[in-house]
Amino acid sequence: MTDDRRPHLLYVAWGYPPSRGSGVYRAWATANAFAAAGWDVTVLTVPREVFEMSTGVDLTLEARVDPSIRIVRIPFHSGAFTNDLRDWSWLRAHAPEVWNVLQARREQRSFPERAYGGWRPALEEAAVRIHRDHPVDLTIGTANPNVDFVPGYILSTEFGVPAVMDHRDAWSVDIYSGRRTVDPGSRAGAWERKLIGDAAEVWFVNQPIRDWYAQQYPDAAARFLVVENGYDEELVFPPRSRPDGEGLTFGYIGTISAAVPMQELVSGWALARRRSALVRAARMDLYGYLNHLGVPGANMVRSMDEFAENGIRYLGPVGRGEIARTYATFDALVLTFGAGRFITGGKVYEYASTGLPIISVHDPENETSRTLAEYPGWRGVSAMTAEAIADAFIATAEDAQKRSEADQRDARAFAARYSRTAQLAPRIQSWTSRVNTQPRDARGTR
Repeated sequence: MTDDRRPHLLYVAWGYPPSRGSGVYRAWATANAFAAAGWDVTVLTVPREVFEMSTGVDLTLEARVDPSIRIVRIPFHSGAFTNDLRDWSWLRAHAPEVWNVLQARREQRSFPERAYGGWRPALEEAAVRIHRDHPVDLTIGTANPNVDFVPGYILSTEFGVPAVMDHRDAWSVDIYSGRRTVDPGSRAGAWERKLIGDAAEVWFVNQPIRDWYAQQYPDAAARFLVVENGYDEELVFPPRSRPDGEGLTFGYIGTISAAVPMQELVSGWALARRRSALVRAARMDLYGYLNHLGVPGANMVRSMDEFAENGIRYLGPVGRGEIARTYATFDALVLTFGAGRFITGGKVYEYASTGLPIISVHDPENETSRTLAEYPGWRGVSAMTAEAIADAFIATAEDAQKRSEADQRDARAFAARYSRTAQLAPRIQSWTSRVNTQPRDARGTR
């Protein structure tokens, strides 16, 4: 280093522990990884109460935040996350359609993002204050929401601090349909061009999203990188000990959103039970939150009537501290989510880290099919039909029945490439080298 001060990362994440949203694991792991690499890390996020009063919290994940990380929680106000009726205005209670239109306009006045745009002024003020108090060497904003990118832009344009945009999904493309969602001529399109034009790096979770953006912004494509989600090495899975005579257990852990093809999953499983004594003796345990606000979607409601007769149990969400023990109750894993070639799904890496057989019940065109193509013990469905799903369940059950400890070790060895360390280490090493070789100017920046 050129001086005795540790490099300082400002990490901006609306969804940070105790949030229990699916994207929170990337935010939690990235900040922890920089802290473990010797960086001072400041996280800029929202008050805990935002999650306590809306989406719910995962206190076991919050307990795993590196204690050296400084967390700055600044006010966030949005009607979308105000669920206490006592806080509703007369207009919202009596004319919700009118209120929604007016609220959307107010929220997007500062930044063109519904429900989150109004956070921009508080973010900018906090970022500048943090930098003046403890000079920032690198800003990473993780989205969505995309307003998380604004502090990096401000510190870059005003103080010369490099900024990284870390996309968990994508702003301009619907990852399910592949349809463009942002008009290039709109305010949102202008903001995206401005942010990408200024960013030192832009990270994407998979190659298809990165390539789509490269087509839209060819002049910036050299700064576009794939940093996959990965799994957390801290998860140590105790060995599965299935009593003699007990049937196999298939398991699913993840948010059960409206996009999950639950009816197809249940239909294929039921057909497999009729065709195979091995599957008929098995059960399927589903764990996870119901949608992002805890309310079951129509897909779940329609399917639950068939659960009991088909050996399916919904057992609720699992805290981060219970994940490893829950995986240890499974003999095989069920990976299912909505269709779309841009979808990888964060759980795919964690599933692979267990070394268990995996059945993928999703559109074969999903990017997950490429990720797991060479994983020992993976079965993808050839089509989203009951027949194809049943065939894959039967083959996966046969794999699980004969799975040896050596097979599981081989699968875990394959999955090592998808650890968060393997994904993040090259970027952390690169940025550590860059900031440590840049002299700091008189303002305290490098």
